[in-house]
Amino acid sequence: MNRPVTAVFAALEALLVVGIGVGLPVVVLSSLWAFQYGLQIDWIVFWRAAVDVWLVGHGVDLTLQLSPATAAASGVAGADAPISVTIAALGFSVLTVLLAVRAGRAIAETPHRVMGVLVSIGAFALLSTGLAASARHELATPSFVQGIVLPTLVYAVPLVAMAEVTRRRRDAEPDPVTGWVARTVGRLPDAVRVVTAAALRIGVGSAAVLLAVSGLVVGLLLVTSYAELITLYEGAHGGFLGGLALTLGQLALLPDLVVWAASWLIGPGFALGTGSGVSPLGTTVGPLPAVPFLGALPTADLPFGFVGLLVPVVASFVVATLLRGRVHAALRRAGVDDLLCRVVVGVAAGVVAGLAVGLLAWAASGSAGPGRLVDVGPDPLLVGAFAALEVGLPAALALTLSIRKFLGHDDEGHDDDGREEDRREDARRDDARREHTRRESDLRAAGAGRDRDRDRDEAHAVGPEITDDHGDAEATPSRRRLPRLPTRASLPSLPSLPSLPSIPSRRRREHDDDATGPIDVVATPPEPAGTGTATGSGRGARDDDGDVTEQIDGLTR
Repeated sequence: MNRPVTAVFAALEALLVVGIGVGLPVVVLSSLWAFQYGLQIDWIVFWRAAVDVWLVGHGVDLTLQLSPATAAASGVAGADAPISVTIAALGFSVLTVLLAVRAGRAIAETPHRVMGVLVSIGAFALLSTGLAASARHELATPSFVQGIVLPTLVYAVPLVAMAEVTRRRRDAEPDPVTGWVARTVGRLPDAVRVVTAAALRIGVGSAAVLLAVSGLVVGLLLVTSYAELITLYEGAHGGFLGGLALTLGQLALLPDLVVWAASWLIGPGFALGTGSGVSPLGTTVGPLPAVPFLGALPTADLPFGFVGLLVPVVASFVVATLLRGRVHAALRRAGVDDLLCRVVVGVAAGVVAGLAVGLLAWAASGSAGPGRLVDVGPDPLLVGAFAALEVGLPAALALTLSIRKFLGHDDEGHDDDGREEDRREDARRDDARREHTRRESDLRAAGAGRDRDRDRDEAHAVGPEITDDHGDAEATPSRRRLPRLPTRASLPSLPSLPSLPSIPSRRRREHDDDATGPIDVVATPPEPAGTGTATGSGRGARDDDGDVTEQIDGLTR
């Protein structure tokens, strides 16, 4: 795949992500335009509404303004004031993240990974710009700058991360930016890198476990409140298409519900309007819009609601305990495996978890409409602070205290401090070294095979084939073909040999004329110079030259 094809492929990946995200609300709203409104309204209104929904799903602020006639007909004081929608429908963001991960993996498989990533991000930014520009209207105006930056950021971060992960799995060369980042990180002290990596693992793992438990809680509430949900659906009187549009909107807000549940488990809870609060300590809410999923909220004080506060604590302790051996092994290799560093790792893990949960709480909170609905969702600062405390303290305890020692057991003979992890790491390194050696051996064997093939090809080009006693050609492709020996008739006339001493034979031939076997001779060194008579040309002048010539003829025969 060359560069132009890679660029086109990356641009199509961005177009696919945008098309799926915008296409879902477009299809539903277009169905309403066709079947429920009878094509009486201009379709561009539904297009702008679909784009507004997609932009709000990526955190873009939307400003709504009722027309003077509609505001007057509503009879609500202040209805003519602008209405801001700043809460993000995180379902569209989750969809973009998942599609970006798939696109990053696909682009990283191409030979021009860096160019593909840049082209894909650029194409997504251009598409976001066009969508934000097409959705602007005097009655519904999304933020143009946020419409360019926020969706592109939501797409670019998982795309780059997955492309880098795929590159490392393939052992490909890093790009200049990635290489510079790797070199910069490599210059940091070993203790800083080890502590940071351990804190990221424990903090992100604890936040992920907390969100998973929150998702289970939300699912359980929706299942147990099925009757209330059906009642609210029937009260909406939206019909099939209206119910479908309402369901799509609730699915877009489902990740927000998970974040709200996580805030409830952490302790501060969340608000559903100014002056309201939903937390383990109690539930206080006022009039709410007739949105079906709000029927799953607890309507009374839970007698054992404080038990939910144990979820982040237990999650942090379990994750830190599972990673304890690996963290201790990494600290030992860096030479900083002491009590202070273990406490620092636990505190840093709490900070990481607090930042992650606080960022999600910030995205899932804001204004959802006029009046009391300007304050919906959790408080990001309060939730982040509580999460950092409830994750950092158990993580530090799990890294510094041993459960076996706490229970009074002897730890001798157990690899509680990560020695087992050291052996596993050494084994992984040995496996990698053996794999590297095996690959080198395979390459050398392949090179030797190519050399043998070349020798065989050269052998086929040398002389006629050797035949056996029956005249059949021998099938020896790996043996070099030898030319036939010249016969006596083809030998040139030999010059007279230098004078040689007498050659005694070990066995006498009984019949010189009929002898055909080889002659076994033992040669003696020639006599010193001056003992024989030689001509100026160096030819021998002895009388027994004929005997020597006859023996050579016998060898030729």
